[in-house]
Amino acid sequence: MSNPVRIALYTLPLVFFVTLAILLGSRLGTDPTELPSARLGKPVPAFQLSSLTEPARMLSEADLRGEVLVLNVWATWCISCLVEHPVLKAMAAEGVPIVGVNYKDYREAATKYLELHGNPFRFSVFDEKGDLGLDLGVYGAPETYLVDAAGNIRYRFIGVLDEKNWLTVLKPRYDALRAGKPLPKEDK
Repeated sequence: MSNPVRIALYTLPLVFFVTLAILLGSRLGTDPTELPSARLGKPVPAFQLSSLTEPARMLSEADLRGEVLVLNVWATWCISCLVEHPVLKAMAAEGVPIVGVNYKDYREAATKYLELHGNPFRFSVFDEKGDLGLDLGVYGAPETYLVDAAGNIRYRFIGVLDEKNWLTVLKPRYDALRAGKPLPKEDK
């Protein structure tokens, strides 16, 4: 073998290792559970979908304007959604406006689910194909968003919304948005 070929054979693994080390090192100190959203600060994506419980009623992003609200992505096949459902009902009982996005589900199953467990939603958008979820950047149900009065997504919470998460993470941000104040910083 010629000298340049031999050098290339020996340096290629070294170059690969250094590149990999730089890539992995750049992620040190970051939260691996944090999933950033490209939608933060931007309007809820445009959509035209029916209401889950009133199929003849068409809903759009315009229905999410006018007040600060919670937008919750849920489904009957989502076990975690059932776990967080009592918290959503308690929030609704406190007067928190919650809009549901029924994600990749069957209408009949979803309406029966709400009849059985109670309906905390002002209304639910029926996102049968998951197009709205895709446009929102949903990784999976449940996901919860805070939407300001102008219809802009201001915060995204991924995972089960339990009472502690509501009181310590979402409610302070919800209250700040309602008061027209800046959102609290993330606790790290």
